[in-house]
Amino acid sequence: MLCRLSIQDFVIVERLELEFGPGFTVLTGETGAGKSILIDALALTLGERADAIAVRQGAARADVTAEFDIDGNKALQSWLSDNDLAGDEGTCLLRRVVEASGRSRGFINGHPATAVQLRGAADFLVDIHGQHQHQSLSRPATQRALTDAYGGLAAQAELVADHWRTWQRRREERLAFEGNAAAISAERERLEWQLQELDALKLEPGEWSKVGAEHARLAHAASLIEAAQAGVEMLSEGEGAALAQLNSVIARLQPLLAHDARLKDILDALEPAQIQLQEGAAALRRYGERTDLDPQRLREVEQRLDALHAAARKYRVDADALHELAEHTRQRLAELGAGGDPETLRARETEAEAAYREAAKKLTAGRKKAAKKLAEAVTAGMQELAMQGGVFEVALEPLDAPAAHGLEQIEFRVAPHRSMTPQPIAKTASGGELSRLSLAIQSVLSRVARVPTLVFDEVDVGIGGRVAEIVGRMLQSLGGKHQVMCITHLPQVAAAADQQWQVRKATAGGKLVSAVVALDAKGRVEEIARMLGGVKITDTTRKHAAEMLNIRK
Repeated sequence: MLCRLSIQDFVIVERLELEFGPGFTVLTGETGAGKSILIDALALTLGERADAIAVRQGAARADVTAEFDIDGNKALQSWLSDNDLAGDEGTCLLRRVVEASGRSRGFINGHPATAVQLRGAADFLVDIHGQHQHQSLSRPATQRALTDAYGGLAAQAELVADHWRTWQRRREERLAFEGNAAAISAERERLEWQLQELDALKLEPGEWSKVGAEHARLAHAASLIEAAQAGVEMLSEGEGAALAQLNSVIARLQPLLAHDARLKDILDALEPAQIQLQEGAAALRRYGERTDLDPQRLREVEQRLDALHAAARKYRVDADALHELAEHTRQRLAELGAGGDPETLRARETEAEAAYREAAKKLTAGRKKAAKKLAEAVTAGMQELAMQGGVFEVALEPLDAPAAHGLEQIEFRVAPHRSMTPQPIAKTASGGELSRLSLAIQSVLSRVARVPTLVFDEVDVGIGGRVAEIVGRMLQSLGGKHQVMCITHLPQVAAAADQQWQVRKATAGGKLVSAVVALDAKGRVEEIARMLGGVKITDTTRKHAAEMLNIRK
């Protein structure tokens, strides 16, 4: 939802800070006051083309920032994250600066962004419906997504895309094999020979460290035994052994404890040492008894180390990575074996293609039903919007070749009048007709449309009376599901709004400037009375305006 629009030095706007709420908001005011300029400013932040005429006369640059609340807009949050454009949680800021020279810069959440990236973010945020404005409804991808959503086919469409990716991956595997059969055969032969050598070593995980530790122990066995024996001699068995001397000290101090209690702390410290010396001496004795000189085993261990070291040098890896190399070689051979049979590869590709086509045909059948219902619903809406005899079509055109999104292209076509042949929606000429058509489509698709903010410009061109009331009710209904903004000249449409803004023009410093005022209840009566009565506003006109507002309260 659009929360705030900040405009500085844009066309005839010197400075504006506008805050928006949910529901249906109208912008009204006299012709030339700058109502469409506000929409143009918003469109600028959404990636529309920028040039020097956007800069207010005498200013160095125009600066426009749109702030959006994106809590719950998971698709946009994911897109921002994927493009390294994320900002504060739950908020998205789009900013555009246009220099007087015509050069422009874009920003998303403070990060420099291209116009393409601004348009990419805008696809998740706003649809502006008007003759010359940003409009995602004209894009084939949007038309396809809306048709699928309307028919409850989004999951089926994703399944088709998954099958497509699997089919293409297996096709690429088959083509790669056919183009590199000789190289694959040579690689398999090399790996088989390599694995044979590695398996002959009977490698174990962590073996290099284990064998190295054993070699160190065997190579220094004599020194280890000698050190253990000397330790036992010095601790407990030799003349003047440490344990004997400690025992003597304790024996002499023990009877003196009765004469001086301070000796207790000393004895408490010596007695644990006595126990530890006894245990240490016993452990050294056992260690010396169990450590043997084994020249034969030493030779075996040295031969094993040599073999491991030679293999590591040959395959240019660390010796402790040999086991991992063997497992990787085994896995790669399995992959080559699975894909080494051209018949198997072709069969796998055929199987994937069949799965894709079966899923795509189901999707096509669902799309045909959804297209028929969608076309009927939008056509019915057109009849209420001064487009009597108009027809809306959802055409499914078979593709020359299958695609990730299915077997057909979806195209929205419209004939605004009975005498016209339905044409692609992007080619509809009249701005008013295009806006009303957009309104009819959005009313039907409101429950599935992903864009939270809808802006309508020129929606009331060429209509009035009963049709204007219908347009007002439709916009009001849309406001219950989306944030809706509309520029209007019709009091019937303005009276249906939840909020009303009045755009005024004034002169400051000899220059025309535009200002916007949020109207309270009294202000709305005056503005709608102006829209009803023209230059002279009478009490009767005000009463009529108040009645129009009361009807919808």
